[in-house]
Amino acid sequence: MTKGLASTEFELATSPEWVDEILLRGPDDDVCLHAGGPVDRAALRRLVDRGRDRLVEAGLRAGGSLALRLPPSVTYVAYLLAGWRIGAQVSLLDHRLTAFEVDNALRRLEPQVLVEAGRITSSPLSAFADVEETVTARAGRPAGTPHAVIQFSSGSTGPSKVIGRTAADLIAEVERYTRIDGVPLPGERVVVLASMVHVLGLVGALLYGLHAGVQIRPPERLTGDSVLDAVGAEPSPATVLGVPFHIGLLASVVDPPRLPQLKRMTTGGEAVPAATATAFTDKYGVPLGNMWGMTEVGVIATDLFGEHRPALAPAPGLAVVERDGELLVSRPESPYVGLSDPSRWADGWLHTRDAGVVDPGTGLVTVKGRLDSQVSVGGLKVDLTEVEATLAELPGVVAAVVLHDDVITAFAQLDAPATAASVQAGLAERLAAYKRPRRLHVLDALPRTTTGKLVRDLAVLRRAVAR
Repeated sequence: MTKGLASTEFELATSPEWVDEILLRGPDDDVCLHAGGPVDRAALRRLVDRGRDRLVEAGLRAGGSLALRLPPSVTYVAYLLAGWRIGAQVSLLDHRLTAFEVDNALRRLEPQVLVEAGRITSSPLSAFADVEETVTARAGRPAGTPHAVIQFSSGSTGPSKVIGRTAADLIAEVERYTRIDGVPLPGERVVVLASMVHVLGLVGALLYGLHAGVQIRPPERLTGDSVLDAVGAEPSPATVLGVPFHIGLLASVVDPPRLPQLKRMTTGGEAVPAATATAFTDKYGVPLGNMWGMTEVGVIATDLFGEHRPALAPAPGLAVVERDGELLVSRPESPYVGLSDPSRWADGWLHTRDAGVVDPGTGLVTVKGRLDSQVSVGGLKVDLTEVEATLAELPGVVAAVVLHDDVITAFAQLDAPATAASVQAGLAERLAAYKRPRRLHVLDALPRTTTGKLVRDLAVLRRAVAR
């Protein structure tokens, strides 16, 4: 485990100095980021200074509001840290959003300054883009809350929620990472595939890496071969950080080279089917770690050695309890910007909307899927998570979502030679009749969010079927 944060560092959480003291401090020649070439701390500080100057020229001040709509890039990192160093609130917009979605978000946020990509000169498959930014002053409003960052939930189950986190909250999560056994250690590298606009890549890679002295190294391209090239580029140990979708990138490599540098792959987001985890560990000979988290909290529980699958250990400093089949996480204040919904947060507990159990003896947490996955069929209870997991593990099933749409309905993406008929036959062997989907829709590709999560919004899936 890495060294935790000192108590005096937490006192910086309400001051812009936390960026320098917790994230940028270190030897000038320490290579903290590698994107198209090494970026040491002295160079990153210069880029942050330049970004701060441009933001100030646009009118941004302490207590102001800034929106970033940039692809993963050194430019994104510099402007994010520059906004925080000024003392502004920074809203993160995924660069893959449509113009319609961005316009809606900007109407909700009303930022005073917007930074977006003016010109991108790199390949669309580049993990980190070469960006020439534009900085635009807007007729927005100052930050209305003390949050350092504003994010949107993934939108996998419906409309995105606006979520705010203070600098103290971000620092507390970085501190949690320093106490988790199995995270990258100082002097090691993290090959980051997860988006740094969203919480796993933002805190688990960028902020933790900057604080702990772990080099952040995206691959040159988002392909399996390029990921392995990034791992093998230096002799220091490397952890690959992504979501289950990215396992497919590494699975696509037919005959991967032996890479003693590869320490593990860690995934967040959806649960990884047991068969997928076994196939990965057999192919690469390293642990496939698992993390459970939320935009509202960050990392909640982990199993970075793959020892307890599918159970996870709560992250240090967090309490997880089960009430009426739902998992609740300790959080001192509501993370939602605007009116606080007591059905989501109350009395220091965040309702995750995930079903699960907590082992009273070990404290290990098992997430069993969304709470609304429990349905009644002819008076019999059916857990749609079980049905979905069974479907996902059938041969040839690339991805699957199971929902209740008057009847149990499955949406699947298949690889040849799998067919709808072979899938239905496989389900008939594995599930009781009352559990089996009454409808099976086979799609060329299942809809996913910008973070790679499968979309579970029924309206979106219906539109995909109609197309």
